[in-house]
Amino acid sequence: MKMKYDPLYVAFIYYFNIERDYFECHEVMEELWLEEGRDPHYQGLLQIAVGLYHFRNGNVSGSIKLFSQGIDKLGAIVGDRYGIRLQKLVDQSVDYVEKLKRIEQEPFSFYDLTIEIVDPELDGLVEELRKQPPVKGEQEH
Repeated sequence: MKMKYDPLYVAFIYYFNIERDYFECHEVMEELWLEEGRDPHYQGLLQIAVGLYHFRNGNVSGSIKLFSQGIDKLGAIVGDRYGIRLQKLVDQSVDYVEKLKRIEQEPFSFYDLTIEIVDPELDGLVEELRKQPPVKGEQEH
């Protein structure tokens, strides 16, 4: 039986929610995005992760740009998709951008976002990775 979720997608969720390694999120999701015919959903998730990566590294304008591009791609998708609460992530990202736009007047510290998993199968796969973390750069299909 073929797994419902690509291992690269599971790795993306793992790096996003558990490791908080947004650079590695970019690496695994870019590979999946290219393999899967450039699905805008995958690109949007990638852009949200890179938005966090940029802000963590002090690049506010780059963060706003990437977050905004990700929101544009994901905002068009209605309902929960790919085993996650997509709208919640979009809403949290919109809030992040609004704060980033006011950071000069109202400074705030970097904080992580968490992708809420709604599919028990995906949750179990991410938990397996938490118990046996992948070696970065070596995700298999």
